Amino acid sequence: MNRLGRKDGETLIEMASATDGEEVNGPLFESISNTDSEHPCNSEGLSTTETTLLISDLQGNTGRRFNLFLKRRLRIDKRHQSKDSIFFRDGVRQIDFVLSYVDDLNKEGEKKVERRREFENNLEKAGLELETEDKKESENGKTYFVKVHAPWEVLTTYAEVLNIKVPIKENDISCAAENPLDCMTRPFRLPGNVMHPEPDYFTAPFSKERQELYLIHDEQTFFTPSVRNRIVYYILSRCPYGTEEGKKKFGLKRLLNNGTYTAAYPLHDCQYWKKSNDPKCDNERFTLYREWARFFQFYKEQPLDLIRKYYGERIGIYFAWLGFYTEMLFFAAVVGFVCFLYGAFTMNENMSSQEICDPNIGGDIIMCPLCDKKCDYWRLNSTCESSQYSHLFDNVATLFFAIFMGIWVTLFLEFWKRRQARLKYEWDLVDFEEEQQQLQLRPEYEAKCTQKRKNPVTQELEVFKRKTVNDYGKLSLLYFGILFWISLIIASMIAVIVYRLAVYAAFASFMENAQTPTPIRRLLTPQLATSVTASFLNFVIIMILNFLYERIAIWITDMEIPRTHLEYENRLTMKMFLFQFVNYYSSCFYVAFFKGKFAGYPGTYTYMFNTWRNEECDPAGCLIELTTQLTIIMAGKQIWGNVQEAVVPWIWNWWGRRRTGNSPENLYSRWEQDHDLQTFGALGLFYEYLEMVIQFGFITLFVASFPLAPLLALMNNILEIRVDSWKLTTQFRRPVAAKAHSIGIWQEILNGMAILSVVTNAFIVAFTSDMIPRLVYYYAYYTDSHSPMSGYINSSLSIFQTSDFSDASKPEHSTEDFDTCRYRDYRYPPDHERKYKHTMQFWHILAAKMAFIIIMEHVVFIVKFFIAWMIPDVPSEVKAKIKREKYLTQKILHEYELNKLRQKLCEGRTYANMEKEVIASEGRVELAEVM
Repeated sequence: MNRLGRKDGETLIEMASATDGEEVNGPLFESISNTDSEHPCNSEGLSTTETTLLISDLQGNTGRRFNLFLKRRLRIDKRHQSKDSIFFRDGVRQIDFVLSYVDDLNKEGEKKVERRREFENNLEKAGLELETEDKKESENGKTYFVKVHAPWEVLTTYAEVLNIKVPIKENDISCAAENPLDCMTRPFRLPGNVMHPEPDYFTAPFSKERQELYLIHDEQTFFTPSVRNRIVYYILSRCPYGTEEGKKKFGLKRLLNNGTYTAAYPLHDCQYWKKSNDPKCDNERFTLYREWARFFQFYKEQPLDLIRKYYGERIGIYFAWLGFYTEMLFFAAVVGFVCFLYGAFTMNENMSSQEICDPNIGGDIIMCPLCDKKCDYWRLNSTCESSQYSHLFDNVATLFFAIFMGIWVTLFLEFWKRRQARLKYEWDLVDFEEEQQQLQLRPEYEAKCTQKRKNPVTQELEVFKRKTVNDYGKLSLLYFGILFWISLIIASMIAVIVYRLAVYAAFASFMENAQTPTPIRRLLTPQLATSVTASFLNFVIIMILNFLYERIAIWITDMEIPRTHLEYENRLTMKMFLFQFVNYYSSCFYVAFFKGKFAGYPGTYTYMFNTWRNEECDPAGCLIELTTQLTIIMAGKQIWGNVQEAVVPWIWNWWGRRRTGNSPENLYSRWEQDHDLQTFGALGLFYEYLEMVIQFGFITLFVASFPLAPLLALMNNILEIRVDSWKLTTQFRRPVAAKAHSIGIWQEILNGMAILSVVTNAFIVAFTSDMIPRLVYYYAYYTDSHSPMSGYINSSLSIFQTSDFSDASKPEHSTEDFDTCRYRDYRYPPDHERKYKHTMQFWHILAAKMAFIIIMEHVVFIVKFFIAWMIPDVPSEVKAKIKREKYLTQKILHEYELNKLRQKLCEGRTYANMEKEVIASEGRVELAEVM
């Protein structure tokens, strides 16, 4: 057996198909005894006298624990290096991955030992090198750590399998000319060595046969740590560990799930708050923390190239998208804030609120009771303050902002495509297609595959799983489960509506009570008080359902057994987004499009379940209630999200550090430090994207009701970038690097929400706000040409004769008797021949609303599609650079092949076919130059 412990050219994929009875060679782990070590002493050791004095002062469990520290401290004196290192004990081989486990004294313990032995033997046969730290060396005295190193031969083999691109020549394409305005952005920029940690190269897929072609200066550093841990994880996730119940078992994920290993992770390169003493360490984690993960760097640009180098392209593309989204939010926030200021400055000029607040107008208008029996008649001017605040968001600027946001969302998506195209070029992802991920079949899928078929494209045999009747039955049951949970959300929304209807009467009677404090009665209407309390209740229900459904969605997706990681993420994304969409937005849809639309009128009210009377909108409209609902849910979600993302991991890590607070720094090993951190998880980015996409829905679907939503989102995202970077750099283990050339299915979800937002905002302006009724009155029903809006409030309220009240609706304890009362609708008065029927003004307003929706949708859609057509997805200079790089790369490869053939000819092996190959290669080079 060669150094790799396998035949030349044999990969782990080929090993997996070997017979189960093949003999396993090699030890389970190397000897870890340090007592015979001959390394020179460390200067941090304790003398015998100091040790004796310290031990004598300790009592009980604390003394025993610290005695263990001292023994290890004395032992480490004989080592050449600190345990805070990312290398094996020889100080040469880099640790690419770490596995940890503890002894299990239960019945399953022997099985776990056998699994580990088989698994680690197979890892060594695949060429990986292992070194085990005994539990006596760990801080808690219970945990074993298996350090994994991938030697050069393994890295080159799997770099070719994974089609990893490596440098072949330094990029000679000139950079863009310096912008004269760059000096203005200098305070926001980071140092050049942070923004661009390595030179730009022309790259080509790695091939073991062309190693001399690549710029290999040092085999130890040629592959970056993120590439190394990606290769090692690829091997770990496919390595077999035996046969159980007649089925071959393999993959690290299964071993983690069944408790054979407790953790598996790549190492951070150093501590985040200070540089490593090792001169071979790049200290990239420290640089990321200092320049990126601290909040006071919020105004600085992000070091995307360094993020990509340290964490991989998938995490890099997320932070690139989040940063771009935040930049674009700045323009929406500015326009939204200007619209809000317009509403604030024109508040006192609003004729509707002036009439409501006027004692001679609003004070003389007697409104019908807000609930049956217990509620009394009330005067319109009691809603003075709420009508004034409603004008902040319900004004002519609302229409402008709704149209602006329809265009903004298109610009955001189109410019992001261009930004994404630049990143694909700069990060060598131009030729990376999602189809390449077919190489990375999910181990869970491979384990279920019992058949093979020929691929019609590659003509190679590939594993596949044939669907059976049981599979289709299982899928039907799973999708029924999804519908059940969505129905549960709708049921919870109905429960909140019932709550609103049940407490509405209580709030109405309380607000009208003369003993209620005046400030409360002035600031809160019964509608607003109900909306606020219902919004908080709805938020709590949303959080509870989220917690439950996340686990259900993951379980359902696991049961579906998707073929690739991409399919798994896409299926889980659609399930989670569908649920979150219904969960977060259902209450907003209710207030915007249903509340007050089916309330009926006095004497003929509509009831829910024949028990609770449907809600009515405030006399100033339902828009202020939609604004309240949106603000509470959006702000609450953002605050809760930041607490959950930052505070919870910090508390867990703080609790873990309490146990190791007395450990000497050189004794507390790098793998133990990272082991005590939280796990980012394979779905870590999924939750980050989901959080931002839900926020995107709030600022687009309902932005017509709350122009300040983009401003709140902007402030949250400025904090979000630093919170995400801080927790990723300081509180979580280093994630396994993964490639991605886009944000994936989230792009399609954003496009769908952008289209839906045009429709929802058009309906909000038409049916939820009072803009269209005011415009119809202004142009068609005004009574005073000098002040066209005077008399609008009287026109928007219909008259009801109190004697027409039924016994079930008539107030029981009315302080005054009134012949008539007013209610919000457009109906004929009781003395008209069409008593309580809709007036012609109602139909004119309805026609105007429908016309407005059609016109606004068509105008915005035409502008959206025109902008999308005008803006190319890939900038012209990027296209030119891609073509130039492809040409130069092809030329370099052709010249390399030509030189190899000439070298063979010079060695005397002048065969006719070689001469033909030389001629063909020369012709190919000439053809490439012409093209």
